[in-house]
Amino acid sequence: MFLSSFDFSNTKILCIGDVMLDRFVYGHVERISPESPVPVLRMSRDFTVIGGAGNVARNISSLNSSVIFIGVVGNDNAGSILKNHLDALPNTQSTLLVESHRQTVQKTRFIAQGQQLLRLDEETPIPCSPATEQRILELCEQYIPECHALILSDYNKGIFSRNLCEKLIKLAQGRLPIIVDPKGRNYQQYRGATVLTPNLKELREVSGQALKTQAEIVEAAQNLQKELEIESLLITQGSQGMTLFDGGKEPKQIPAQAREVYDVSGAGDTVIATLATSIASGIRLSEASRLANAAAGIVVGKVGTATVSAEELEKAVDHGQFLHTEQKVLNLQQALELLKDWRRQGLKVGFTNGCFDLLHLGHLHILQESAAACDKLIIGLNTDASVKRLKGESRPIQNQETRAQVLAALGMVDIVILFDEETPYNLISTLLPDVLVKGADYTIDRVVGADIVQAKGGEVLLVTLKQGHSTTSTVERMIA
Repeated sequence: MFLSSFDFSNTKILCIGDVMLDRFVYGHVERISPESPVPVLRMSRDFTVIGGAGNVARNISSLNSSVIFIGVVGNDNAGSILKNHLDALPNTQSTLLVESHRQTVQKTRFIAQGQQLLRLDEETPIPCSPATEQRILELCEQYIPECHALILSDYNKGIFSRNLCEKLIKLAQGRLPIIVDPKGRNYQQYRGATVLTPNLKELREVSGQALKTQAEIVEAAQNLQKELEIESLLITQGSQGMTLFDGGKEPKQIPAQAREVYDVSGAGDTVIATLATSIASGIRLSEASRLANAAAGIVVGKVGTATVSAEELEKAVDHGQFLHTEQKVLNLQQALELLKDWRRQGLKVGFTNGCFDLLHLGHLHILQESAAACDKLIIGLNTDASVKRLKGESRPIQNQETRAQVLAALGMVDIVILFDEETPYNLISTLLPDVLVKGADYTIDRVVGADIVQAKGGEVLLVTLKQGHSTTSTVERMIA
């Protein structure tokens, strides 16, 4: 099972946000009203689900993670229904603070033949009272020590004043990652969060620009990231996928998963839930973003405010987007099949090679730099026989199966392929990577396969080595 490597059941997420009740009215349209040129919907059924920030909690629960949810409702029937729904969620502990002067937000969608005809919104967004804000802060102080990530799901319905938002971020900083789904035209209140997940429309609003090209999107996102001192930004762009801005690294484009789109309701909730849960379980941000992208691809294929289960996500990623350790060690034919899928998705493929006999800091540095330069990283690993020919009869220290499994266990590595020649020239000429990585003790003209990669428009990257770290020197010290 894929998720055995990323067991979300041991994570607990604290989620705070604007909760709302989503009602869906289904029926059939067979005629146009004689009173006005509008369709007549003959209702067949209706039901309610948790929406807004509550849908984030639903998605976290669906991924088999635990969630503590805090929201604010009115003293009305919709608020009571929301409480019942939240109480019924597995692995969920919820606190709904009731304000008598507040109307619980409710959105009713009318649907026929799989298409949404109309949405009716019942809401009067007002700020929370000072007493409610203080209670939210007290609850967070209580729950943060037992949680692994904090989500602020802002739907601009009143729960997040600037004062409360800033205090929540300050309370959580340095204690756990803070992932924010923002709203509005002023993001100053999110300063200091770990990750912001605006969609393209929201980025346009906050930047005040049309952002028609990818270059303009990148510039606006980087300016926002710098201005707010945000570690990372994940910009969701609908059919164009996502763009990840992770620290000072080059932006990474994550192509959308091609599938028929029925309804985008709640897709952003699925993204932030999957992203936060993945980060909380120890998955690096780039892979967590790809998981969130895969989850979004699933949920838009459903009608209504939907969730993604752990099983559905596992099936999606098992089609080649993510692999477990045992599945990463492939022969050439298996790798080429996987490469086809990656290229169809527009992913940039990187390649580096070596003996990797005793994994050390120098190796990790090269692998990290390699992974940062591409979307998927392939490692060419010398077989035991080729290591002996290169290093002598006393090597390798560890056999090829052990070396391959150690490399495959690293999250930054996507494929390990054993090769028996002294150089990976034939392997490179078959794989045709987009990026070829080697240590800076080489010059490009001496890098095996550089001519092949450059001839097809690829890049050769020389990584500065970590001085004092090599397998040979480590072995000599052990012998001495």
